[in-house]
Amino acid sequence: MKTIKLLLSFALTATLFTSCYTEVIVDEYIVDEPGISITQLLGSHELWYVDINATQGYGETPFLQKAFTISFRNGVVYANNNIVGLGDSGNGFGIDVGEYDAYSMILDVFHDIDGFITFDVFQIDSNTIELYNPNNDTSYFLDGYQRSNFDYDFVFYDNIHYFLQEYEAWEKTYTSEMGVLNDFDNENFLQFLAGGNDSTFRSSQDDFGTASNNLIWDYTGVYGVDDVADNFYLKTLTLDYDSFDNEFFELNVINDGKIELFHPTSETVYQFEGRGYIQYLKTGNTKGKAAETKVEKKRKFRKDRVDNPRENTRG
Repeated sequence: MKTIKLLLSFALTATLFTSCYTEVIVDEYIVDEPGISITQLLGSHELWYVDINATQGYGETPFLQKAFTISFRNGVVYANNNIVGLGDSGNGFGIDVGEYDAYSMILDVFHDIDGFITFDVFQIDSNTIELYNPNNDTSYFLDGYQRSNFDYDFVFYDNIHYFLQEYEAWEKTYTSEMGVLNDFDNENFLQFLAGGNDSTFRSSQDDFGTASNNLIWDYTGVYGVDDVADNFYLKTLTLDYDSFDNEFFELNVINDGKIELFHPTSETVYQFEGRGYIQYLKTGNTKGKAAETKVEKKRKFRKDRVDNPRENTRG
């Protein structure tokens, strides 16, 4: 009987000792290797690039759908919604679009226009997070960068079609003396419409200096912007005119408000300047623009979008 009691006592002591040892090890693990908090995670990168092509789900979260970058700074959400001024607006962060609260891997955003949106946050790797919106069962994936290693120029030139949409009209301000007379010489204003399929343009032959809200648009057609092999900064622009066939141009961006179109067929050079800058603050509403002529801009999935090598800093 004594032998049995001794064995039971030894077994109980060994069990208690093992249990205490495990708890110590667990406690040491928790103390020595704490997980990163959501506040630390969101603040670990100055800019979060919204990889719109990686989105999973069929819903849309408006403020993420229109943003190129999002930043979380001291309870304030900043966004770069425009291509014009990208890298300069808000010292690279963009504009203030709302406030946020972060806790237990949950992100609550109080957007100035869209209102309250909640997300579950998942860390995919050291540079990628997933924002899952349970209300529409859709996930957005954000890639983290610092301003010093984010290639603003790449985002600008990879999204030229949005740049063209950010003015109410483009007015022709220069036509080269060299070049053969052609039908496009008569087109003095262009407009590129957002929304829908992002491929509608309009043109006007109104007199130079006509205010954009007084323009009479003579023609509506479709347009396309394409890349040029081995020259990332040069694009092509095709305007589909049914009356006199397509007009093809080489498109160069001179600055945030001026473009140059070279017409190879006639060897004529045109320059257009933007009129009526449209800043996408919180909604798609535009400055003095009728709703039927300009609808809300949002980024869309692009099958032909190239990988984003944001390795180099902006020159």
